[in-house]
Amino acid sequence: MEIETSEIVFDTGYEEIDIIDITSHIESSIRGWNEGFVNVFVQGSTAGVTVMEYENGLIHDIKTFFKELIPKEQNYKHNLTWGDANGHSHLRASLLKPSLTIPFKNGRTYLGTWQQVVILDFDNKRKERKVIIQVCGVR
Repeated sequence: MEIETSEIVFDTGYEEIDIIDITSHIESSIRGWNEGFVNVFVQGSTAGVTVMEYENGLIHDIKTFFKELIPKEQNYKHNLTWGDANGHSHLRASLLKPSLTIPFKNGRTYLGTWQQVVILDFDNKRKERKVIIQVCGVR
């Protein structure tokens, strides 16, 4: 069994919630591999990774869901502690996970037709967001 690690970096913070489809990066990382699994990990405590149907209607709905469930306008204790006004970002990200594992065979993931892997960045300032893709398997 072999392991190969790569990183991708995205600029985020252009919207209140950035949703970035990284499925093509994952597919590229497993090309040439026979079978195994790929782990995706996003650094930072204000972002998460999940699987969803990446289409405009659902992108809008997910953004609305998080904004209504955890509004940024509340007085979060985190904001009082650190003065960075991103308590809502941490709470939103805590509903997701920082990593996700996907099995694959013959260089193709087992994702369903309507499943794409996305990073959700909830932070309220622009930054470079690093994602680590680690493939473990047999070539």
